[in-house]
Amino acid sequence: MPDSTDRAQAIADTVNRYIAVLNDGGVDELVDFYADDATLEDPVGGEVHIGTQAIRGFYSAIAGLERACELVSLRVSGNEAAFQFRLTMTAGENAMRVEPIEVMVFDDRGKVTAMKAYWSATDVTRL
Repeated sequence: MPDSTDRAQAIADTVNRYIAVLNDGGVDELVDFYADDATLEDPVGGEVHIGTQAIRGFYSAIAGLERACELVSLRVSGNEAAFQFRLTMTAGENAMRVEPIEVMVFDDRGKVTAMKAYWSATDVTRL
């Protein structure tokens, strides 16, 4: 296992790649971040998606949308990352921006084993 500095950098690099894929990548690219038995809860308190097939279904909702995503802040501690980002999604003349805080837990292979997204309707702006 890499030392803590190398591990923190690897996790930070993964989060930055995730933001880039959220910006303009495909569903399969997003699913590739996750371990086979990972969980995804977005938003917290909503449905928990378990396994890559369910996670693929979750991300397919944004597949046809124009997206712009930027990282606002990132903290890495141990095997986890907490980060805030802005995601603007546009479908035709309708656009909205959401600013969640996500927490991801990583395994020793660098795959996400759990993701929780903290946001509610008050964090969504119609543009």
